[in-house]
Formats: sequence, C-alpha cells, structure tokens
Amino acid sequence: MNFHLEHAQAIPQKFYARDPREVARDLLGKILVCGRGRTLRAGRLVEVEAYLGLADPASHAYRGPTPRNQVMFGPPGHAYVYLIYGMYFCVNAVCEHEGKPGAVLFRAVEPLAGLPAMARAREVELDGSDRTLINLTAGPGRMGTALGITREKHNNKRYFDPACGLWIGDDGFVPKQVLETTRIGITSQPAASWNLRYVVAGSKFLSGPRWLNRA
Repeated sequence: MNFHLEHAQAIPQKFYARDPREVARDLLGKILVCGRGRTLRAGRLVEVEAYLGLADPASHAYRGPTPRNQVMFGPPGHAYVYLIYGMYFCVNAVCEHEGKPGAVLFRAVEPLAGLPAMARAREVELDGSDRTLINLTAGPGRMGTALGITREKHNNKRYFDPACGLWIGDDGFVPKQVLETTRIGITSQPAASWNLRYVVAGSKFLSGPRWLNRA
C-alpha cells in the first residue's frame, strides 16, 4: 500500500456518529497516527471489530457505564483505551452518539512510519524479513505496544484532532475487497456467531488464524 500521510486529512467527528458496523468497514484503509515529528508512528488499518454496546454481550458497555468504560458513553470520535492481561493496551474508536455506547476495536495495522520506534517498543529486531514486519503490529496488543499507545496518555483523545497526538487520517486509499468474519476470542452466544470483524482482503498484516482471513 502506498503511504501519503502528507495528503491525509483528519476524519471529522461526524464520521464516527454512526452504527459501529458502518464505521468499522469505513475505517479500513485509513491511517492511525500516534505522536508527532520524530516520535511519529503510523499504520494503515487493515483489521477491526465492531462492538454494539448495550445490545452486545461482548462489549465492555453491555452492563452499563463504569469508571473503566465511561468514555464509551461520551461523544463519538474519541479513543477508548483499556488494559488486557495486565500488560497490553487495546485501542478503540467510540461510535454512535453521546449516551449510546458503541465502539470499533483496532486489531491490526500495516506499519508505515516510525518502524524503528515500533520495533524498540516491541523489543524485536527488524532483520529485513517479512515475518518480523508482519508480526510487528498484528493483533490489538502488539499494535498498541508498537504505536506507543497507553491508557494514561491516550484514553479519550479525539481522533478528529491531529493536535491531540492520536488521530486518524484519510489519504484517499480504498481497499479493493473487505471480508467479514466472526470476532476473535468471543465465545459466548449469540455474540460469538456475529460477523463483526472486518479485514482488508489479502493483507499480510492480519491477526488470527489464516483460514479465517480467506475469501
């Protein structure tokens, strides 16, 4: 994929004020940017999952607002960052309108800028192999670590405001094909059977089992 961050425009807040399923599909191919100048790290979104708030048993908002998930009940277009396994930060985009929680989890990006910083954060060596590059940001925990995203620094940041240091840009790239699959790691029914994971077909940078990423 070509990288044109200099031509990317921040996506307006109204983009996120929709059903998470619509937002999720439309986020594929957009550029997630963290930091500025020499600290800038960026990747193109290739894998996301939609979470439907109060109607979704797999959503953090399913049982109502808590100190952890209160951002999900706020305005759309904000970052919801949470910690898993006591060591990895996952990052989401809040959707719908204020008071109605919905979110899109970012599961993988194609690394575009700041690769040395990403490798240091992940404590891996860029040896020039495809495998190393592919594994750098495949999976929500790896991706959050590589981009340097933390709850303390980035929770509730505005994706539509580049000055916040965490934003999403559109450089005009449109995926040729999008696949819909079940979400990864969801076991409770009926949520486990819902096709709410969206991926750029053919991308090398996806997480999950290979069979799940085939058309």
